[in-house]
Amino acid sequence: MPRRIWLSGYRNYELNIFKDDDPKLLIIKKALRAKLINLLDDGMEWVITGGQLGVEQWGVDVAHQLQKDYSQLKIGIILPFNDFGHHWNENNQNKLQKVLAMSDYHALLTKKPYQSPRQLRVYQQFMLKHTDGALLVYDPENGGKPQYDYQAIQAYQQQHCYNCQLIDMYELQSIAETW
Repeated sequence: MPRRIWLSGYRNYELNIFKDDDPKLLIIKKALRAKLINLLDDGMEWVITGGQLGVEQWGVDVAHQLQKDYSQLKIGIILPFNDFGHHWNENNQNKLQKVLAMSDYHALLTKKPYQSPRQLRVYQQFMLKHTDGALLVYDPENGGKPQYDYQAIQAYQQQHCYNCQLIDMYELQSIAETW
């Protein structure tokens, strides 16, 4: 029974979602909500994520809404480095500030600015060691940025008991067809 879940997945641009009223976003949030409710019913207490645009921020929004009915649910956001999001436009920086305000806990993994991809691997290892399982909106058949997290999870699973649930394109399509 995982108490702490690492939530991640595609960036908004990987799914061609650029507006908050995109119908695809409603389907993704519905899928996230259903999975998170199942995890909450199994004893999950924390959703821990980063602040990336896309699934991570949408997941914070869904978890924040669920806190009304699941008072035990806490939201943690761990940013991988100090200047995370600084190159984003003002609207996207405001979105980051909004999700940080929704969290029960947020912190920087390092106070250093971005220097190299090694920081992202350190971030992955931190997330793996501080969570009991993962929920990814990711389809191995479609690649994308989440593949690096998925590969890190698979490597970690070789040595540790660590559950990873995927919300793939087939599941999203099924939700869209039945909605």
